[in-house]
Amino acid sequence: MLADAIRSETYRFTRNRMAMFWSILFVPVLFLAIGTAVQFFTKARMAEMSEALPPELTAEGGPLAASGPLDLGQGLLAQAGDFANPIVMLFVLIGAAIIYAGDYRWETWRLTSARNTRINLVAGKVALVFGVVLVALLTWLVFGMIGELIKGAIFERPLTFTFADERPGQFAGLIGVTVARVMQFTMIGLLAAVMTRSLLAALFVPMVVAIGQFFLMQAMPLLAWTPGDVQAHLLIPGLSHDSLKLLLQGGPDAASAPDGLAWKAITGLAIWTIVPLVAALAWFSRQDLSKE
Repeated sequence: MLADAIRSETYRFTRNRMAMFWSILFVPVLFLAIGTAVQFFTKARMAEMSEALPPELTAEGGPLAASGPLDLGQGLLAQAGDFANPIVMLFVLIGAAIIYAGDYRWETWRLTSARNTRINLVAGKVALVFGVVLVALLTWLVFGMIGELIKGAIFERPLTFTFADERPGQFAGLIGVTVARVMQFTMIGLLAAVMTRSLLAALFVPMVVAIGQFFLMQAMPLLAWTPGDVQAHLLIPGLSHDSLKLLLQGGPDAASAPDGLAWKAITGLAIWTIVPLVAALAWFSRQDLSKE
């Protein structure tokens, strides 16, 4: 049963403390440490820096303001939108690669495949990775809020929390988009793991694909592509994520977005998530596991 596969994968992963640390805890701790150091440095150099910085950065309400209330609600929205950054995805991929390719590395597929269907075995791994992404997101948000509290203490700014009107919807939408982007990234690792039976391939193939898509996005002006073109979203899921994030955050840029951008972005992100998953399931269903 699927529930048995999920329990089995969860039990094994929770016993791998190093994988849990690197995929869930390391990046939030790193960002908190760097952010705190930057805040202390900024506080120490604020007097001389304020003369060289633009007034909008140091004015009340600006990102480097030394006074005025600090809105934790706005900080929470920012943290939700920033979760699907390259560093987070890279370290979440470490845990995902171990989950997807571990049975090939440890030659344990033949011990588990006789006890459940192959579809359930892969689905259990995908469900566990989804859970890992959610835990990593929660950890990211908690440490992000700790960073905001430290920032308020360093600059002696009062704290407020406004989360009314459209913010709950924005927050839920940003959570959904960022989680979808990270899961899409790991689906490439799943397909690579099944096709190559290699942990290194599950780790490096998504990175190579993502780097290629990044440079393709930078080359869009040379190709005469715009963010509203269908072909751009079909080839660059990162562009789809950025477009959906822009629409959710609102503002002048969102208001001037081309018609149908949301559906094009959703389609591009969905294709890059579903197609690798279906291909991995089809490949694994026909795979010879006698040597594993």
